[in-house]
Amino acid sequence: MKVEIWSDIACPWCYIGKRRFEQALEQFPHRDALDIVWRSFELDPTAPARQTTATVELLASKYRLTVEKAQSMMDSMTATGAIDGLDFRFDRSISGNTFDAHRLIHFADTVGQRATMVERLFAAYFTEGEAMGDHDTLVRLASDIGLDALAVRDMLSSTAHGSDVRHDEARAQQFGITGVPFFAIDERYGISGAQPAAAIVDALTQAWKESVSVAD
Repeated sequence: MKVEIWSDIACPWCYIGKRRFEQALEQFPHRDALDIVWRSFELDPTAPARQTTATVELLASKYRLTVEKAQSMMDSMTATGAIDGLDFRFDRSISGNTFDAHRLIHFADTVGQRATMVERLFAAYFTEGEAMGDHDTLVRLASDIGLDALAVRDMLSSTAHGSDVRHDEARAQQFGITGVPFFAIDERYGISGAQPAAAIVDALTQAWKESVSVAD
């Protein structure tokens, strides 16, 4: 059974959704039979490689809030993430374009390290304050999970895997996905947002029953 997950590295709810999905898998008896594919989605394709404005100020501007209100929202998100074991450090975060980070995820997939790369990038962005639009940073993070640094640098210096990112985004448009995270199960069930683990288990169970019924 195939599970496609659209997310963006710069999306805190996507990181929370990832943790809750992992919690759901621990409760799902057929998890080893799942084909899990991480799909690319850019929340802000027009963003520069690296923002110089503080994240709290960007949030305030985006939603037309005071800086104090934006900080309150970030504090609330930090508390929500902590419940699922995540250490959000928005005071360190460096916003920017995530297109190259998504290309790196596709590159990692060619050597069977897609999920590991996704996790490394999430932690780097939300906890360690790493810039997702900086090539040197991406090379170092890829090296952290055992990828060849020279091969990664060569890939980032080219246009490789750009079409893979665009294909994922076009597929998201076909499904009518406008926000992430979004989980598509065998193209029959859709889970929008970072739903509780129990809700994800229910969806996986229902989809599994249907797939077994069709197979019979």
